Amino acid sequence: MMSPPSRSVAGGLLTVVCFLFMLSTQKTEAKKSEDIRCKCICPPYKDIEGQIYNQNVSLKDCNCLHVVEPMPVEGKDVEAYCLRCECKYEERSSGTIKATIIIYLSVLGLLLLYMVYLTLLEPMLKRRLFGHSQLIQSEDDVGDQQPFANAHDVLSRSRSRPNMLNKVEHAQQRWRRQVQEQRKSVFDRHVVLS
Repeated sequence: MMSPPSRSVAGGLLTVVCFLFMLSTQKTEAKKSEDIRCKCICPPYKDIEGQIYNQNVSLKDCNCLHVVEPMPVEGKDVEAYCLRCECKYEERSSGTIKATIIIYLSVLGLLLLYMVYLTLLEPMLKRRLFGHSQLIQSEDDVGDQQPFANAHDVLSRSRSRPNMLNKVEHAQQRWRRQVQEQRKSVFDRHVVLS
C-alpha cells in the first residue's frame, strides 16, 4: 500500500505526463506558424524610437516592407528607414524543445520518486537491521564511537538477501568506516593521507 506522500507525488507526476501528452498532440499547422518568424530590429530614426518587429511570414517576405507594420514613417523616408532595419528569418523546432522538456521532467520526476522511496524506506530498514535499541543511545554511551560502527557485523549476521538495498547499505557502512578511520588519522594521529 502506498503512503500519502508517494500517492501525491505519483498523482502529480501523472498530471504532468498527461499535460505534456496533450501538448504534443496539437495540430502541426499551428506549430508551423509558431516555429517560424521574421524579426526586424530597427534603430532610432529622426524622432522615432528604435523598435523590434516580429511577424510570421515566409523566408521570401522577410524584409522591412512586409514585417514593419504600421510603418512609422511615410513617403520617401520609408526606404531610408528600411535600409537601417536588420531583418532575420528565424526557425525553431518546437518538437525538439518539447521532447527535451519531457525528458528533463521525467528524469526529475524519477529522482523525486527515488528520494521519496529512500526517505520512507531507509528508517524502516535501519530499524529492522540494527534494532530499535541501537538507534536510540544516550550521549554517555556514544562518546567517540559512531552509532553505526558495527554495521558490517550486523549486516553479515542479518538475513543476507542479494538485493540492491543490502548492497547500498553495505557500501554506505564501508564509506562511514573509511571516513571514521580518516578522522582518527587526521585528528588523533595528525597524519594526512596522501
